Amino acid sequence: MHEVILVNYDDAAHPSVSGRELHEALGVETRYNDWFKRMCEYGFSEGEDFYSFLSKTPEGGRPATDHALSIPMAKEICMLQRTEKGKEIRRYFISVEEQWNSPEAIMARALRIADQNLEKAKIQIKTLQVENSSLTVDNQIMKPKADYFDELVDRNLLTNIRDTAKELGVKQNQFVTFLLEKKYMYRDKKGKLKPYAKHVEEGVFELKEFSNEKTGFSDTQTLITPKGRETFRLLFIPEHANKKPAKSKKTK
Repeated sequence: MHEVILVNYDDAAHPSVSGRELHEALGVETRYNDWFKRMCEYGFSEGEDFYSFLSKTPEGGRPATDHALSIPMAKEICMLQRTEKGKEIRRYFISVEEQWNSPEAIMARALRIADQNLEKAKIQIKTLQVENSSLTVDNQIMKPKADYFDELVDRNLLTNIRDTAKELGVKQNQFVTFLLEKKYMYRDKKGKLKPYAKHVEEGVFELKEFSNEKTGFSDTQTLITPKGRETFRLLFIPEHANKKPAKSKKTK
């Protein structure tokens, strides 16, 4: 088929032609802007039948406003000219549409669109792979930091017996005696202090496992929670506050 006017197939679903090129091919003597404005009075609307864009001029001057016309609009404009040239170009657009809607052309477009979608999918997959790799690296960098800060939080919230005794303002052995007498803790066969299970469940104590990778030694440490510290503060201090120190004998 002889090409009378260039048809743009960038949009696979909506081929279009340049309004200025159609104006020139029809041999219209009226200035393009005036002619196109008059054509729009027949009911054509931007966004449905055409859209505007700036075209480059061969002389390299200031870009001029052009319009991408749908093939149905271009056919109707040709008919409105009531000239032999208009009829000729209209027949050309009809043949373009027939070829465009042929089974072979439809299949070719479908394959082209499928290829484009496949390329987009490949790009998306590569982008996701890069993002995933980045997240993996970030996780490897941040995990030790997160573990470190978790450990700091635990250290601030949980205290051992010695530090708790300091907070209460008493000696460690005095505090241990209190815990044993009040049945909060007991000594196992090896003499190690252990909390009673019910007080662990109540949230007074928390057990933390620790191990030494070099020696292979592992054990469980008993730590006191904020709830436990407040409990002991309320119980321990009043009990010992009323105990007055023994008076020293006066020497004669």
